[in-house]
Amino acid sequence: MVGLDDEYVSALERAHAEYLEARDVPRAVRCAFWIGHNMLFRGRMPRATGWFSRAQRLLGERDVDCVERGYLLIPLWLEQLARGDYESGFATAGEAAAIGERFGDDDLVWIARDEQGRALAKQGRLDEAFRLVDEVLVITEAGALTARMTGIVYCNTIAFCREVYALRRAREWTDALHHWCQSQRGMVAHNGLCLVHRAEIAQLRGEWEGALEEAKEAVERFTRGVLNELARGKAHYRQAEVHRLRGRFGAAEEAYRAASRSGCEPQPGLALLRLAEGKTGAASAALRRLLGEVTEPLARAELLPAWVEVLLASGDVDEARRACAEIEEIADARGSDVIEALAAQSRAMITLASGQPSDALRDLRSALSLWHDLDAPYETARVRVLIGQCCRALGDEDSARMELDAARETFSRLDARPDLHRVDDLLRKHGAGDAYGLTGRERQVLALLAAGRSNREIASVLVISENTVARHVQNIFGKLGVTSRVAAAAFAVAHDLI
Repeated sequence: MVGLDDEYVSALERAHAEYLEARDVPRAVRCAFWIGHNMLFRGRMPRATGWFSRAQRLLGERDVDCVERGYLLIPLWLEQLARGDYESGFATAGEAAAIGERFGDDDLVWIARDEQGRALAKQGRLDEAFRLVDEVLVITEAGALTARMTGIVYCNTIAFCREVYALRRAREWTDALHHWCQSQRGMVAHNGLCLVHRAEIAQLRGEWEGALEEAKEAVERFTRGVLNELARGKAHYRQAEVHRLRGRFGAAEEAYRAASRSGCEPQPGLALLRLAEGKTGAASAALRRLLGEVTEPLARAELLPAWVEVLLASGDVDEARRACAEIEEIADARGSDVIEALAAQSRAMITLASGQPSDALRDLRSALSLWHDLDAPYETARVRVLIGQCCRALGDEDSARMELDAARETFSRLDARPDLHRVDDLLRKHGAGDAYGLTGRERQVLALLAAGRSNREIASVLVISENTVARHVQNIFGKLGVTSRVAAAAFAVAHDLI
């Protein structure tokens, strides 16, 4: 609990040997289990497997009926859950809980029930999952578990709440973990992860300075112990995300690299940084590579919205549509407000890029409501920018400016400079088009084209001939470097030309 892992393992090894000499097999097995558990989380798999196997052999040789048999089911259910066999993981954890109840071991009972909740959540059975998990929270806060197991349960539960995008519960558990950490004088084992969780929540709430401070403390103050090693990479990544959103690209790059050195995958943030730098090819290559590796649906849900943004910036609307369909499938299976908001927002971006602003608005209103309810001001402001673009494409300039002004106020408060500059360009209305050499008439044609109008309809609106419209369309294609109306509309949306 004070982060001295080597000393901890050495003491357990001595205890294990002395219990064996005293013929106290259950206690010797318990020591072997905790050594294996520590090795597992330090990534020392051969040693972890060796100690777990030794414990199993000792119990098999002596045929002792003891609660330690339940503890040795923990590495089994972890392996089952890791390979996606959630039904077996649920059953194994249930078997361990029954053993814990028989021997009156609350630690084993409640860590097992917590893992059953995780297995249910992974299957999309969220109501059942959180009935279990909420009870675990009550038991844990009541002090019914040992300090060692209390910390494990808190961190374990917050991690899987994040995995299934149950952000409201992640907030509640993080608050509980924070209060518990404050009451444990001298403890450092769980503090780093607690700070990372607090940083994540602070960023979502728009408290970006607080997020940076929490992440910085996790990196600088809590350096001992395996859990703090895990936290360090996540803390660097959280710092990188805030720096990226504020336009501090050099600091973001450095923090992403630090996260990678600490064993934390720096995506999708690094790809979005490359996109912001105009390096669309690098962003596309990184996400395509990672999506080829990641198979677990909820892990893919973290990558796919960024992939949609990169694809739209590249003008690949068809591939973006396929990526969005996968987000929608995950949202339908998991019942998460966050994934539903991401799906609606991605779908709207594609619909807008395809020249259907009216249809896009319906999804954007849904996404706006979900992000607002989640108290996520930055995501809410991004949706309002898209609503403003839709209103503008439909000719409702007053509504467009109101939405953009509201988004600008949020971006200004957060110091989200890239988004702020983008909104300022949109508020200037025609400023972005000049960079591509578009004439005033070509901008008008592009806006109508992006709204899904045919050449005949554009000619009627602008009171010019269809031949003239066709010539403008070909000029627009040449200046933007695209070959189709859909690609031109996608480019216009991605580069704020309408």
